Amino acid sequence: MVRVMEALAEQGVTVLFKADAERMRNGGKPWTFVAGGGPFHEDLLVRTDAASVEACLKVCLPLLRDRGLVVPQ
Repeated sequence: MVRVMEALAEQGVTVLFKADAERMRNGGKPWTFVAGGGPFHEDLLVRTDAASVEACLKVCLPLLRDRGLVVPQ
């Protein structure tokens, strides 16, 4: 996950990965991944809430690649 965040940041994208304790206690989707903005990608916004880190990445990484970003495996 750190490699993904570093690679995106190097391309001018701001990345947030969050674990929400309240949603975790309530049985919700506690993980949030958000990638957006930056000087080269002003209109970029990719976001998902999921039950696991892996589920977040499974949804978001293909979307980022489809937008031309280089994202490690």
